[in-house]
Amino acid sequence: MTGGRDSHGGPGGPAHPGPLLRARHLTKRFTTRAGGALGRKSVFTAVDSVDFEVFPHETLALVGESGSGKSTTARLVAKLMKPTDGTLEFAGRDVTHARGPDLARFRNEVQVVFQDPFSSLNPRHTVARILTAPLVYQGLPVPGGRRAFAGELMERVGLDPDHMHRYPAQFSGGQAQRIGIARALAVGPKLVICDEAISALDVSVQAQVMDLLVRLQRESGFSYLFIAHDLAVVRRISHRVAVMKQGVIVESGPSAEIFERPRDPYTGALLAAIPRIDPEWDRRRREGAGPGNASTTPSYEELR
Repeated sequence: MTGGRDSHGGPGGPAHPGPLLRARHLTKRFTTRAGGALGRKSVFTAVDSVDFEVFPHETLALVGESGSGKSTTARLVAKLMKPTDGTLEFAGRDVTHARGPDLARFRNEVQVVFQDPFSSLNPRHTVARILTAPLVYQGLPVPGGRRAFAGELMERVGLDPDHMHRYPAQFSGGQAQRIGIARALAVGPKLVICDEAISALDVSVQAQVMDLLVRLQRESGFSYLFIAHDLAVVRRISHRVAVMKQGVIVESGPSAEIFERPRDPYTGALLAAIPRIDPEWDRRRREGAGPGNASTTPSYEELR
């Protein structure tokens, strides 16, 4: 990440061990041909040699406009896409070229919650089957049996266990996203990647899902890589922020610092685009004085 290692956990945050995830010079280029297979070849760099780290128990938000490369970065981290260059380390292991058992282990440790829950949930499967599938497909035992396991997961995300035999289409968008979150939790991950996980939800539902994400992190202690374009959302949930523009991280640091004293003009422009209902907040930021309590995100001490 640009600028070296940041402080973590906000004021008074305790010292922490090394990063859970470390990306170094992560790069993704796509080759395209205009006019079909015989057309002129061109190369597009979606992610351009980015460095960043995610530490245990924290939320790193990766933000930027559409096309900035943040979702491609998320897919590279989740190993849903191969990097053109660079390395990935997870829990002290080089997983850049992980295969076989090493890749299976990584898949359990890193889970993804996607933007559209309905496109990522099998419409022909009941919720109970969806929630137990990650274990069943790997030949792992389902603690307490499928029904009890699915019911416990549904309770954790605020859903009625009696509805486990329903299908995804029988739920609202917010409820379906809770199912997606529950499925991610099924294998006990260390890192959950939220790729625009709340951007398709109504504003009131967004707040409920964000509260859920914070609570689950308190309970289980995993980390988030939170991909978003909405800085208002990021401010509420993140400990640190990395700002992407055209495939490059242009600024990174503790959440409060990014919001109160942005260094890069692009970050300032993103902040200026946030709708405000409190003009005093804007005045204080322009004058260089923080609004007091800059973030409602729990500190690392609270997460422990």
